[in-house]
Amino acid sequence: MKKIYKHNLNKLIILFVVLMVSSCKKFVELGAPPTQVLFEDAFKTDASAQSAVLGMYTFSAAATNGLLTYLTFYPGISSDELQYNSTDASIQEIANNAMVNTNGYMISMWALNYQLVKNANNNISGLSSSTALTPSVKNQLLGEAKFMRAFAYFHLVNMFGDVPLPLKDDYSAFENAALPRFPASQVYAQIVQDLTDAQSLLPPAYVGSFRGRINKYAATALLARVYLYQKDYANAEAQATQVISSGTYSLPAPEAAFVNTSNEIIWQIGTVSGVTVPGAAYVTTPTVIPAYTLADATYNSFESSTDLRKTNWTVTKTIAGKTYYGISKYKVASGTGNEYNVALRLAEQYLIRAEARAQLNNLSGAKTDLDAVRTRAGLGGVSASLTQAQMLTAVEQERKVELFGEWGHRWYDLKRTERANAVLGALKPTTWKSTAVLFPIPQSQIIINPSLTQNPGYLN
Repeated sequence: MKKIYKHNLNKLIILFVVLMVSSCKKFVELGAPPTQVLFEDAFKTDASAQSAVLGMYTFSAAATNGLLTYLTFYPGISSDELQYNSTDASIQEIANNAMVNTNGYMISMWALNYQLVKNANNNISGLSSSTALTPSVKNQLLGEAKFMRAFAYFHLVNMFGDVPLPLKDDYSAFENAALPRFPASQVYAQIVQDLTDAQSLLPPAYVGSFRGRINKYAATALLARVYLYQKDYANAEAQATQVISSGTYSLPAPEAAFVNTSNEIIWQIGTVSGVTVPGAAYVTTPTVIPAYTLADATYNSFESSTDLRKTNWTVTKTIAGKTYYGISKYKVASGTGNEYNVALRLAEQYLIRAEARAQLNNLSGAKTDLDAVRTRAGLGGVSASLTQAQMLTAVEQERKVELFGEWGHRWYDLKRTERANAVLGALKPTTWKSTAVLFPIPQSQIIINPSLTQNPGYLN
């Protein structure tokens, strides 16, 4: 049976056609539909292989149902970072950390991440077996595909904990569909392997303009984050240092950090219009309440009213007597603009290295990195007399006011540092429970695949 390659499916469809004629039974091979390409043909030329891989970059394009929505807004309201201001009951469940295992947004979050995994697996398989491609093109595309698989698994393991780990293409669809949950440690090991492979395959120079495709430093930046989450502080420091010391990136003024020509950007996901998913959600006219605003706890945590992040990345609006704190990192909500969806940027690398250095008791080095981020924000440096515990608290604070509204950083930070119970238990005393640090495995997936088990706290 021939396999049809389609890189932007929302659901996995396996179709067997069995035709019975008289006493003769046989499988019939059908050609690809006009808008699709046979899998084995997708990797016969550089152009077709590139088209297949570039399809993975469309995962966040949709403003309301793309993966970026699920990886930014829902973890944001799960923590103390974002406030939800609309009336969708299923989203309110997420904000209250009181989800049921049939929550539709969790079903979509699971499905969209695994769709990206599926596309990456197909591309990795096709590229690896192809002998027709220009070696440099093959390496570039294979590095991008491995990065994307690592990116999807990073979010899956942080959202759901132990998860299935399919690594084969659609020829093994039945096997993939019946996999049990793998330990998080094994998922992380695969993420590290994929990112290490991507580093060796990708060039430091960007392909194309606007830093919209993965290069070596994007893989290195994500690997630095992964090592930090694994508490491998020496490797986290080393990887972040590679990015910081590359000479490729710098920290512009906050008002220029998110335009698509910003030299801080390590990787951004382009749009046709130059309008971003966060911009469309966060930015509204003065009389319209955004669906998502900065939570009071985060807004009030800025240490100074002159912090340039507060003055440039937030906006206060009062509607019907209630004050809301809008997020204005992106300035354009509709029409056309000059902003893309920023996924990796330099400030995070300084904060990764600061935390790693503090954990390694290199407090002067941690101070240097924190001060780099604070100086850009118009603030003075942290005290040189901070203890290790105080330095780690200072790092957490800088991450909170630097990375808000982006890719669920605060949610992940509270969980990986085991601070979620203390912070969210106090903020949401009637709905928070310790098991809420993991999202529910969609019950629909457990019904389909009995090998899956449910996370604690979400059993019927």
